[in-house]
Amino acid sequence: MTTVTAGALVPVRVRARRPVPVMIAGGFLALVVVAAVCAPLIAPHAPDAVDLSASLAGTTSQHPLGTDASGQDLLSRVLYGARSSLLAPLALLALAALLGVTMGTVAAWRGGWVDTLLSRVTDVMYAFPGLLFVVLVIAVFGDGLTTSIIALGLAYAPTIARYTRSLALAERSKPYIDAYRVQGMSGTRICVRHLVPNLAGAIVGYLVVLFGEGLMSLATLSYLGFGAGSPSIDWGLMVQEGQDAVVQGALLPALVPGTAIAAVVVAFNIVGVWVSDRLGKGR
Repeated sequence: MTTVTAGALVPVRVRARRPVPVMIAGGFLALVVVAAVCAPLIAPHAPDAVDLSASLAGTTSQHPLGTDASGQDLLSRVLYGARSSLLAPLALLALAALLGVTMGTVAAWRGGWVDTLLSRVTDVMYAFPGLLFVVLVIAVFGDGLTTSIIALGLAYAPTIARYTRSLALAERSKPYIDAYRVQGMSGTRICVRHLVPNLAGAIVGYLVVLFGEGLMSLATLSYLGFGAGSPSIDWGLMVQEGQDAVVQGALLPALVPGTAIAAVVVAFNIVGVWVSDRLGKGR
């Protein structure tokens, strides 16, 4: 009969593995980013090179994903289009986060009439459908990618503000906040140096989830003619330019950029939900 002493029982920490879909989605996104950065090196053709003799050509050795109506190589245009299609959502989320985090933090910290006023402002923003609000802004200030980014940034700000407010209310009630107040630290300094940084993980996770939605919204505006315009290279604009070819039986000019949009959005949603869940548990 053998005995096992208590000292022989060594706890083993099991390291959580990333789910396979998250690893696949993360690897795909990393590949997309590398492809966008290295587009001038790996694109087989110049993105604006016109070759009417190869108009609406199918997949060939020279054009692996085919060409559009102007004979422009679709693979090259998708690679170059990834740059604006990825950077534009980053810009709009940066603007939305700046406004939303500020509004949510101020509302939670000050409370009272300040909280009520900011809550009414976000309620007014929610009264308009997001896309309708963006179209109204574009109708006033004109179309273009910059206007679309600003308009969508304003449209996303209330959502981020509400999320930040809920987090800040919970964080504000923690003992360390009272300790800093007793030390005579101002509210602005507490929020900037301690409260908001402690919320950063959860907010970043939420922004990753919103990235795919932002990319889709910008692509929709470009497709409708309100966002990026020619000669810019943007996935949403490529879908719009390729829809006429569908009538002629050529699906690739619209299918290739449309598939790129769908794949990146789905990948960001998968990674974003996982990151948000992990960072939320970390709090």
